[in-house]
Amino acid sequence: MSRYDLTDFEWRVIEPLLPNKSRGVPRVDDRRVLNGIFWVLRSGAPWRDLPERYGPRTTCYNRFVRWRKAGVWDRLMDAITAAHDGAIQMIDSTSVRAHQQAATAKKGGADHCLGRSRGGLTTKIHVVVDAQGLPIRLGLTAGQTHDGQIAYTLLDHLGPRTIVLADKAYDADRIRGLIQDQGATPNIPPKSNRRWKPCFSKRLYRERNLIERFFSKLKHFRRVATRYDKLAANFLAMVQLASMRLRLRAYESTA
Repeated sequence: MSRYDLTDFEWRVIEPLLPNKSRGVPRVDDRRVLNGIFWVLRSGAPWRDLPERYGPRTTCYNRFVRWRKAGVWDRLMDAITAAHDGAIQMIDSTSVRAHQQAATAKKGGADHCLGRSRGGLTTKIHVVVDAQGLPIRLGLTAGQTHDGQIAYTLLDHLGPRTIVLADKAYDADRIRGLIQDQGATPNIPPKSNRRWKPCFSKRLYRERNLIERFFSKLKHFRRVATRYDKLAANFLAMVQLASMRLRLRAYESTA
């Protein structure tokens, strides 16, 4: 068993959430295929280098893409994060350098969340985590995009009495209004040019170290630390799988 393979606990959680195929030719063992996908995710190796013990590389890649298009990874993410601790939520982003293989899309097509910044071609991963520093919602933008632009999408599922921690990049009246309209409370340091200074707790703000620690763990997955995927949808699916794995590992350690 490879150290990247699913544990028995992780498989017991994931197996009931996978699509059921009752007719036709039985598909290749789901656990073996998922182990192959997680091997690529963790090692960062090309699909063509997938070890033979996981079966044909085309089977693993095709199922990864087919299930992404069918929304399987989205449903898995929603199911695994449903029991999150929503008392405190934190939002932030991290930049990922794109490999030259990811920058070969056709000219004039979609940007696939690739943009020019100081680090060259980069993609931003935006994440909302809960009070335990575990992921709830994810998003992608091009590297030069301001963090506040995607906040309206990621912060529209807050519960009442939730405290939202964010840095100064999210200090905008519209973002504060979005949070307060849901009965939640923003704890965001005000910008220096603000005439009116909202209430801000430095003690609560220290909890933001949890989201920084999450990004550190996320980038242990080499397929996330460097973007090799041309399509933004495929890269987001890789980020989702890495996030689910981190949450399942946290559940297993406390089970």
